[in-house]
Amino acid sequence: MATFIVFVVIIALVFEFVNGFQDTANAIATTIFTRALPMGKAIMLAAVMNFLGALASERVAKTITSGLVGVPIEEYVILAALVGAIFWTVFTWYFGIPVSCSHYLIGGLIGASMVYTMHVNAILWDGVLMKVIIPIGLSPALGFIAAFGLLKLINNICKDMAHGRVNSVFLRLQIISAAFMAFSHGNNDAQKTMGIITLALISANVLPADDGVPLWVKIICAATMAAGTAAGGRRIIKTVGRGVTKLTPPGGFASETAAAGVIELMTWMGAPVSTTHTITSAVMGVGTAKRISAVRWGKAKDIVAAWIITLPVCIGIGGLSCWVIGNIM
Repeated sequence: MATFIVFVVIIALVFEFVNGFQDTANAIATTIFTRALPMGKAIMLAAVMNFLGALASERVAKTITSGLVGVPIEEYVILAALVGAIFWTVFTWYFGIPVSCSHYLIGGLIGASMVYTMHVNAILWDGVLMKVIIPIGLSPALGFIAAFGLLKLINNICKDMAHGRVNSVFLRLQIISAAFMAFSHGNNDAQKTMGIITLALISANVLPADDGVPLWVKIICAATMAAGTAAGGRRIIKTVGRGVTKLTPPGGFASETAAAGVIELMTWMGAPVSTTHTITSAVMGVGTAKRISAVRWGKAKDIVAAWIITLPVCIGIGGLSCWVIGNIM
């Protein structure tokens, strides 16, 4: 039992590393492609701020541990959710698709739990609706609107300034917005793995259900995500940074600031949202604020389609993983 729970924790940390590796782009893609920072420095900034953000709160972790599955589950069910999530994360990373690691893990947990119990009532569907489904649609919409409005405001304030002066100011401000975005990413995304490890410890009767997330879990998850971020995710950086629209320093600042603000709001609500969805939608909002034709809507359509299929696909993969692992054990 002790050996198996250690194995589950290790696999969870592998997922956290891959999450940081893939989602590096969420915080820094716009910073790199507006030339606010070179890639190496931008990645290290994101790693540091991811670490700090991961230690900031635990509301999202509590949603994972007690807000989605309403029955006791065994550790191998959590392992199945992680295996499915890692598989889909690597698959989408390889093809440069900016989709959500968050929803890989949540979908995998839902699918694995339903197969384990052989009943849909094992899932707290009200919690899934309020903490997952609604935020899936709401956070990108808010990111788009906030970025659109913020860039319009910036353009209005700076309309009498020289173009070069505006770019120079926002190149510096974008370093701050990138740090804010990386902090918010750590604050929301790292908590999902904290929650899944805590859930595994509860399932193994190592931890009482109402004790919250242990400090050592917070620290190792924060450090692992930071390490993954430091390794970088250059494929996704290209898609987010230049695949949707051409960004200027004011646009990069607006998209990062708007997305980070939305993610912080959702984290406060305990909703495990997608930083990928939110920043990509914010970039679309910035492009639309310039002119509708500035957005590469064909690419945007492909990204949105990938978002839509993520949760149901990962429910299926998590269920299949649970069935295979359950039969092996």
